[in-house]
Amino acid sequence: MRIIRDYQFVEAQDRGASVAIGNFDGVHRGHQSVIDLARQAAPDAPLGVMTFEPHPRAFFAPDAPPFRLMSAEARASRLEKLGVSHLYQLNFNAALSGLTPDAFARKVIAEGLGLRHVVVGADFCFGKGRKGTIDDLQRFGADLGFGVTVAPLMEYTDTTVSSTAIRHALRDGRPKDAAAMLGHWHRIEGEVIGGEQRGRELGFPTANMSIDGLHPPKFGVYAVLVDVLDGPHKGSYHGAASVGVRPMFDGDHPNIETFLFDFSGNLYGATLSVGLVNFLRPEMTFEGLDALIKQMETDCTQARDLLEAL
Repeated sequence: MRIIRDYQFVEAQDRGASVAIGNFDGVHRGHQSVIDLARQAAPDAPLGVMTFEPHPRAFFAPDAPPFRLMSAEARASRLEKLGVSHLYQLNFNAALSGLTPDAFARKVIAEGLGLRHVVVGADFCFGKGRKGTIDDLQRFGADLGFGVTVAPLMEYTDTTVSSTAIRHALRDGRPKDAAAMLGHWHRIEGEVIGGEQRGRELGFPTANMSIDGLHPPKFGVYAVLVDVLDGPHKGSYHGAASVGVRPMFDGDHPNIETFLFDFSGNLYGATLSVGLVNFLRPEMTFEGLDALIKQMETDCTQARDLLEAL
């Protein structure tokens, strides 16, 4: 997949695509339907996605709590798996955010990227102050020579499928509801980093990963599906993971610690993708390490049973 970051410097091979436009945080089922419409709109054109980095919400409110469902790298990986050949991951800055709707359509879509067709969701707004409407986009497309398709919003149990609804499901410890809207398990991806090795001392060595910058799911213990994406132990595993601040040890910085069942090896530096399947219990403190170990054994037994039943 080709990644294009600046609409002002585009090679000939990156023009003429049929493109879905949006932030695509989570690449949920609604996003996937927009991408499918872009594929159908021009089957002979390159299939593309236009998105923005950093996320506009982070650009305008840099001190807001973490909200992203996935990193830019994880999003690109997911889009590539869906057959996207061109990712227009435009640098979102003051200049881009200051373009009027007319200037965005003309300078970015038509002249800069030379797009053949664009597909947007029914709630799409664009341009400075989000003043551009779908009607504006269709009018600009007719004038500037690109097609426009508007995708209807998708619903799940009377809730519009959206990144916000998925965040709420994860916040409430409902990973299955999140997965139903995503079309896949919600995954936390990242590099395994060094920890304090308490898990090893307790008989449950864990792979520790940061969740900095990501929307934190409900703190607690989960049954998880784990993909080791690189290195000598590359493959898929079952496991149990703890997300949170480790209250037994006076932690204050959230992370995710994953115990892989029936695994032996060193994962430091490897990239893991941890899929949250079932929420088992919230974080809690115990009256000593023996009680903690007994609960961890119970957690792992429950996680094994749940994952083997998938």
